[in-house]
Formats: sequence, C-alpha cells, structure tokens
Amino acid sequence: MKWQEVRELFPNQFVLISILNYHEKDNKKIVDEVAPIRTISDEDANKEFFKAEPGNIVYHTSNEECVIHIRRDPMMRVKRA
Repeated sequence: MKWQEVRELFPNQFVLISILNYHEKDNKKIVDEVAPIRTISDEDANKEFFKAEPGNIVYHTSNEECVIHIRRDPMMRVKRA
C-alpha cells in the first residue's frame, strides 16, 4: 500500500506500519510501500516508537511523505567481526 492510501484511511493519526519497500536518496529512506499494522493513540506514540520491531515504524499521517533520516555518525564505533 502506498503512504498516501494510509493517510486517507487513517487521517491525522499515528500508525504502526511495516516498511515493505523504500529507496535511499541524500541520507534519507523514502518509503514507497507499507503495510499498516494498527493505529496508535497520541499518548502511546512515543512508547510504541521505541518498542517497534526492526522494519516497522510509528509515523503520523499528517506527514505528506514517509521519510526516515539516516544518521551516519562519524563518532559512532562499529564492532567489526
């Protein structure tokens, strides 16, 4: 399902979505296809955001696009195997 369809089905709400397809551009993941899982109350949005499984995200349908900013922190260490 396209993000625009989710926005029409769940206007002005937080939703938990599964990201099915995206593309990267300028340190951003631009989400192309999603599967809505459920709506989230405003009060629970922050808690649910941090509980979301990998590949899922809590996002508000007031946003015209579903975009995730990729943080590439040069000070972050990554353990190499």
